[in-house]
Amino acid sequence: MNDIVITIGQHGLTTFQVLIGALALIAGLVLSLLLGFMRQNGNREQALYEAQEQARAQRAQVEELSRLQAEMTGRMQTMAEIFSTRQTEMSQALTNRMDGMGHRLTQTVTRSLGEQQKMTGDHLRALYERLAVIDKAQGNITELSGRVVELQQILANKQTRGTFGQGRMEAIIEDALPRHAYDFQFTLSNGKRPDCVIHIPNDTAVLIIDAKFPLEGWTAVKQATNPDEDKAARTRFRNDIKKHIKDISERYFIVGETQDTAFMFVPSESLFADLHEQFDDIVQTAHRARIVIVSPSLLTLSIQVIQSILKDARMREQAHIIQREVTLLVEDVSRLDDRVSKLQSHFGQAQKDVEQILTSTGKIVTRGRKIEEIDVSERELEAAARELTRQAPEDSPTEPLPDLSEMETPAVPLRAHVKGPYGIAGPKDSNGDNTGATGFRFGREDD
Repeated sequence: MNDIVITIGQHGLTTFQVLIGALALIAGLVLSLLLGFMRQNGNREQALYEAQEQARAQRAQVEELSRLQAEMTGRMQTMAEIFSTRQTEMSQALTNRMDGMGHRLTQTVTRSLGEQQKMTGDHLRALYERLAVIDKAQGNITELSGRVVELQQILANKQTRGTFGQGRMEAIIEDALPRHAYDFQFTLSNGKRPDCVIHIPNDTAVLIIDAKFPLEGWTAVKQATNPDEDKAARTRFRNDIKKHIKDISERYFIVGETQDTAFMFVPSESLFADLHEQFDDIVQTAHRARIVIVSPSLLTLSIQVIQSILKDARMREQAHIIQREVTLLVEDVSRLDDRVSKLQSHFGQAQKDVEQILTSTGKIVTRGRKIEEIDVSERELEAAARELTRQAPEDSPTEPLPDLSEMETPAVPLRAHVKGPYGIAGPKDSNGDNTGATGFRFGREDD
């Protein structure tokens, strides 16, 4: 028993110790098994209790769910009934609304169709009127086209073209200047007759206006179909214009008789613009020759300048008359100033008199109000009458006074007794006015 059976490290274990350790181990295992069994039983009881509690809670939940389901079923039935009622009402309201909308839509569509039909009729009527205007305008255009063709025929003839340009020039001159300021077809000392001359004030030399502008070359330029024809037409046009400028310089420039500048009238604004844009050398040639190329608008402006010169000349001729009239006007203004001053003094005096009258009337109104406020009894009137009788002179005849007791005396209107036929007067105050028997002032103050 004391034999060493097992050696662990430096310690040896005997059989007895081994048996005791085995028994202790077995006892520990048994004890641990008992403890585990007991713990398992406790856990099982706890689990059973928890399962019972859970089952009880589940039963309570099931009962609550059943109750809630019953309540939900009731509510669903109630909601179904409410929804059914609401659906019926909504269907009825929707039906009524749809009927109303259909009726209004029918009325609106009918009214819109009527208005649209009326508008369509108005538009068609306006369209017919416009078509009538267009037809009339087309007729005017056709007539204008015929006149343009006639104008082209006129301009194709040199003589008629000169007549056309001269006619436009004469119309402008006649509309702007007085008759004595110009002459048509005036004969110069060399026998030449320009289309128009304008007499400049205070100068014997006249201004020459020529209206015979050559248009054949320009017509050829417009009708050219290829570069060669265009070049030849432009050359011809330049030569014609330069020759015409030279003729004006040689025929119409006479020293002492004509101005050293002349006008060459172009009867078309478009031709005038093309001439300055495409033929600047011709414009420069005319400028060097002291010849001004003018269109209808420029001629009108030039005539307006001449008209201003004529007006200025007439003003200088009438300067002495204007001076005399101005002198008379100054005298009239001085006379008017004197009369206005007198009238102002009269107005001032009148205003002063009116202010004094207003002052007097104010004092009279004030005294009248004071008199109206006086309340004099019959006894005081009798005393005043006896006082007047004693103060009367002995040699003056006295008339018997009436019995004041028999007279009806009003209480307020004292003015009738004071200003009556008896002439009641009292002692005078420091200003010399009568105060009456009662001491009130009845006299008049000096204004």
